[in-house]
Amino acid sequence: MDAKNQNFWEEKIESGPVPENDAAFDIIVVGGGPAGSAAASYAALDGNKVLLLEKSNYPKDKTCGDAVGGKSLSHVEELGVSKMLKSTPHFEFDSVLFSSPSGDEFRVELPHGKLAGYVFPRIQFDWVLFHRAVELIRKNGGSVIQDFTVKELVYENVDGGGDPGIKSGDKRKIIGVRGKHGDKKLEFHAPLTIGAGGVYCPVADSLVRETYDLDLVDTKKKHYSAAFRQYWKGISGVDDKLGAIEFHYVEGVLPGYFWIFPIGNGISNVGFGMALADIYKQDKKLRGLQEFVINGRFADRFRNAELIDGSSKGWQLPLGSPRRTPTKPRRAFGNGCMLIGDSASLVDPFTGEGIGNALLSAKLAISFFDKIVDRNGLPLEKGLKYQRKLWDTLGKELTNSFKLQNYTRRKWLVNWFVKKAKKKQELRRLLTESLTSREAQVKLTSPWILFRHLVF
Repeated sequence: MDAKNQNFWEEKIESGPVPENDAAFDIIVVGGGPAGSAAASYAALDGNKVLLLEKSNYPKDKTCGDAVGGKSLSHVEELGVSKMLKSTPHFEFDSVLFSSPSGDEFRVELPHGKLAGYVFPRIQFDWVLFHRAVELIRKNGGSVIQDFTVKELVYENVDGGGDPGIKSGDKRKIIGVRGKHGDKKLEFHAPLTIGAGGVYCPVADSLVRETYDLDLVDTKKKHYSAAFRQYWKGISGVDDKLGAIEFHYVEGVLPGYFWIFPIGNGISNVGFGMALADIYKQDKKLRGLQEFVINGRFADRFRNAELIDGSSKGWQLPLGSPRRTPTKPRRAFGNGCMLIGDSASLVDPFTGEGIGNALLSAKLAISFFDKIVDRNGLPLEKGLKYQRKLWDTLGKELTNSFKLQNYTRRKWLVNWFVKKAKKKQELRRLLTESLTSREAQVKLTSPWILFRHLVF
């Protein structure tokens, strides 16, 4: 694909011939979003014969805040898509603007010349990652099928494991998938199936809902948030190519925030996210809450702005907040399978960002598979090691984000924090470092450090 072609991300992606029924692969990846495309690409680069299954057809849009932060950038470089992504319209952000319910605000800026990240419309970002995955998979002898609906997983009975972190009921192994492409019913097999189909991933559904962990049903919705997004043109006070993305803590959407993320060409991604349990307590629907915020505190900035038709979308986010289980996050492995990205419930509870953790988990999952050693199926022990490594890598960050999410339930605390940060350079510096440093993020949730910065 020539990246010089205007709007190339709106073109159809030819994914090649459909493999024969009952074909065998090293790895089957279910879901062709960022997590699945990255996992399939890393797997192909590692010499695996991959089958990538996507239920939709590219090009396609995905409802999201569109921000791609620092954690994602190394993976974008490794997968060889950075140049093509930057050839598409986007916004570069070098700072973050925060405001409180009382209206105080401050800006966190990175050192001169450094970027915190980009804002890419997902129709572009996902297209580029999926296109790259198709290229790498087919080059290595694998296959890609679009418009494929996974109907069920294929299991065979096995003996359970003895590790205390592995449930004794693990007595069947995933060996493939069955599904439908057009009017054809097809079945494929592999020693490893990776679930990357998002919040309603069929692999996660089969593994977690039906077999292992009833907490996924979670009727209290403790580990989910809801979000709503629109695209607007002509909002005042918005830079066009380089500047700040905005997080506003507004009464009515706490715990959560209202965002304004420019994407370039005078257009901004505008929306809000908050805990799903708190959404249910509101007397307004998602669209009503968005209108409440825009027509209230931000009325002046939207006075001459225009809503882009058809851009209003709501969706759910499975949060990576810790569970009370032996492995802490939601279970993300089974006999012959691993879950990644949103399927593994890895969305940051505080920021709502999921792409960085999706790409990280994709690379990590592939690193635990060896097509020779694991030719008879990824064993439970390796799956558990993946789960523990995943939590060792992301656990502190996600736990701290969950604490920060809970802090924002207290309006007075948010007001106090923003007012102090507006005045104190040292606190702003800590916030600046937290954009790129996990150590700084840990400091942000230390009661003593927060007390010292906020009181003295």
